[in-house]
Order: sequence, then structure tokens, then C-alpha cells
Amino acid sequence: MTRIPTRARTAAGPRTSHGEDSPLTESASLKAGSRTRPRITTRAGGRRKISPGRIIAWAVLASALVATLFPFYWMIRTALTPAADLYSDSTGLVPDHPTMINFLRVLGLTSREEAVDAGGSGAQVDFLRYLLNSVVYSGLIASLQTLFCAMAGYAFARLRFPGRDAVFGVLIAALMVPPIFTLLPNFVLVKNLGWLNTFAGMVAPSVLMTPFAVFFLRQFFLSIPREVEEAAVLDGVGAWGIFWRVVLPMSRGPLITIGLTTTVWAWKDYLWPLLTGRDEETRVLTVALGIFQQQSPNTQPDWTGIMAGSALSVLPVLVLLLLLGRRLVESLNFTGIK
Repeated sequence: MTRIPTRARTAAGPRTSHGEDSPLTESASLKAGSRTRPRITTRAGGRRKISPGRIIAWAVLASALVATLFPFYWMIRTALTPAADLYSDSTGLVPDHPTMINFLRVLGLTSREEAVDAGGSGAQVDFLRYLLNSVVYSGLIASLQTLFCAMAGYAFARLRFPGRDAVFGVLIAALMVPPIFTLLPNFVLVKNLGWLNTFAGMVAPSVLMTPFAVFFLRQFFLSIPREVEEAAVLDGVGAWGIFWRVVLPMSRGPLITIGLTTTVWAWKDYLWPLLTGRDEETRVLTVALGIFQQQSPNTQPDWTGIMAGSALSVLPVLVLLLLLGRRLVESLNFTGIK
């Protein structure tokens, strides 16, 4: 018969005659487990107790959400209001006589007489054409800038060349330069190249790279394990192959984030397209809405038409954010491998 050492029996704890742990041992294990497991304060019904801090946090979040969305709601509310009721019906949250005539006349689906009868100025906007110009303008800037920023960020993260850190420091210092300072030199350069009123001149100053995008992508590329690239080198893949076939597929989240933010910035840009793209062939939607406001023959701008055009111009970007918003949030984790 094999004996169990006294020290082992003591470590296992006293046992009952049936071979089960004694109540003293069970209570000790429960106490030990209670030290490691977090305690959750619940009510009698099993629900978590709502603390005052949680209520305040939700109230602040709800207030911020209302303050952010209310201007957009008021823009739609104004667009649905007849021009004759704009000032007499300006206090209610819902218009008394909602109508779609403002959207129809902005889209050019009404005649001039119908637009004037609806209280508009009679000015016309070739909305679909300017919408296409905005898509081309923002799409070129977003796609090319994201590509070149990815190449620059990977070079600063992985490649070794003389003066790399100094060049990167100068690039980061460019974040402190306001964009208005580079407006006049860029305009003179585009004019001397003969690129005014062309998409090449409109996208040239923004197509290469921006300091923030290079810094953002460089930080992500640094988080990618070097073992992945070393394995590709062992398989005979060169530097370009590693960048195109390994690094870029692993960086979809950050690339979508940079592309999305760049698209939103280019979509709402007004001053630079106003200076370099005033012709019909290159006029973007933001500039067209500004000209539409100036064409009003009345003393007051055509607010209902402007709000209808602004609401329609926001819809493409809003749809893009809804489709890719999850990718944007996931990319903030800075994880190279899932």
C-alpha cells in the first residue's frame, strides 16, 4: 500500500470520509477565487447598478451627438420648407407644408417658371455634371495621395538611406505650416505650367503626399513584424514585391482610413477649386453652389435651394462613411496581423 506523504496531504487539504474536500477547503478556495475575479455589483434582479457617473457620461455623449447632428437636420428641414414659408415657419422642428420642389429645381427637373412660382430665384444648377466633377476631383486626390503616402511611409519605416531621419523631421515640421501660406506659390506654379481650369492643375498640389498621412502610415508599417518580410525575402521576393504583395494587403484598414479622410477633405474643398477650376468643364459642386447663391436676383439668397443642394452634396460622402466607417475604426488599433 502506497503512502501519501504528509506534506502532500497537507497541501491538498483535509478530506472527508467519502473522499470529498471538506467545507473548510471549499470556503478557502472560494475566498482565493474572489481575490482574482472582478466583483460586479448587481441589484436583486440581476441588473448592473447604474452609477451617477455613467448617467453623466451618457448625457454628455447624447448632448454632443445632438449638437453634431442638429445642423444637418436643420439643413434638411429648410430644404423641405417652401420659400414662402421660410420666415413665417421658422420656429417649428417640422415644416408645416413640406415639399420636394426645392430638390427638383436644384436637380434641374423643373422649368424656370415653376422654380420662380415656388419662390426660388430661377437660377439653374447642372447638378449631375458638377457632381461628376467632384467625384473625379476627390477620387484622383484620394487614390494618388494614398498611394504615394504609402510608398513614402514604407520608405521611412523600413529603408535605410542617408539623411532619412532629417528628411522625416522636415516633413513632420511641415505640419506646422498653415495651408494658406502655400496657396499663392502653388497658384503661380500652376499658372506658369498652363494648367489653370484643368484637373491636372487642380489636383497637382495635393496629389503627392501630406505629412500627416505619411506619419500615420509610417507608424503602422513599423508595427508590422519584420519576420513577415524576412519570410518573403527567403521566398525570393524583392523590395517592390514585398511592398505590393505583402505590406499593402496587410494595410487595408489604414489605407482605407487615409483614403476616406482625404476624400472627405477634397469633397468639401472650396478655395483652391474656386481659383483653378472656374470653367464649366472643371467646376466642382462646392463652387457651383456658391455661384448658385450669387445668382439670386433677390436681396436675400435662395436659402431653400442652397440647403437642398447642400443636402444632396452631402449624401455621397455620408454613404461612403456608412460603408467604410467600420474599417476606419478598426484601423485605429494599429495591428498588422489579425
